[in-house]
Amino acid sequence: MPDKIHLTVATVVEKDGQYLMVKETKGGRQFINQPAGHVEPGEDIIAAALRETFEETGWVVTVCGFLGISTYLADKTGVTYYRLTFVATPEYLDKGATIDEDIDIALWMSHAEIEDNREYLRSPAVLHCLDDYLAERIFPMEIFRNTL
Repeated sequence: MPDKIHLTVATVVEKDGQYLMVKETKGGRQFINQPAGHVEPGEDIIAAALRETFEETGWVVTVCGFLGISTYLADKTGVTYYRLTFVATPEYLDKGATIDEDIDIALWMSHAEIEDNREYLRSPAVLHCLDDYLAERIFPMEIFRNTL
């Protein structure tokens, strides 16, 4: 059963009313998601959020808040995803960064554009965490006790 549980991280990055998103193709279908990915064994979760954001978008960001934990069961695979979502501020775009192969494009989208494309969202967590962000339900980073 442990191979059916995945720990993932995601970031909500906002700049001028736009949100950093990625389009990625999985199983022949394109999805929209926040920069997100799996935590690697032995990896600090905050470091994972920074790494995944950079690898998928080329943006260097600073994590400044925590939005919460969400769960999602993928019907087709039976995999349960535990997603920790962070708030991050954009620092700069590294134009020389190599973007992950499975990312079609990184782009900035408004909340309305994201809502208008809800059928393409990777999971319900995409909108849920944006709603939490807009409602300012953001926990301070001091709640984490990292020892890695």
